[in-house]
Amino acid sequence: MTAHSATAARVRARTGGPGGDGGDGPKVLEHVMGWTLAVVIAILVTRLGLL
Repeated sequence: MTAHSATAARVRARTGGPGGDGGDGPKVLEHVMGWTLAVVIAILVTRLGLL
């Protein structure tokens, strides 16, 4: 490993993007919030008679 690649590996910023080692917590929360939003939109659409 060269000095440049060793420095780049150490300085690399953690952005939280794909492959980030953040665990499953945020993924589960995002999934639940997505389904909640879908259900709320479905309820609004049926209540307003748009379907």
